[in-house]
Amino acid sequence: MLIHVMRTGNHYDYIKDYFLDSLIRSKGIVKFKRSTGWVTIGVDPIRERKRDRVFNGTDRRALMIQ
Repeated sequence: MLIHVMRTGNHYDYIKDYFLDSLIRSKGIVKFKRSTGWVTIGVDPIRERKRDRVFNGTDRRALMIQ
């Protein structure tokens, strides 16, 4: 899937969706377009990497396995 982005220097481009996270981390883009509109990095909420999330609840799946 291609995502419309605004790179640093106000250059617009289309990138493959799997490049989005690395471009956000490297500050290679300023904005990207979602179905709901443009998202500005550092201003609007963006997704988290799954590895960075910490789960602080009870693992109920373990109760289902017997």
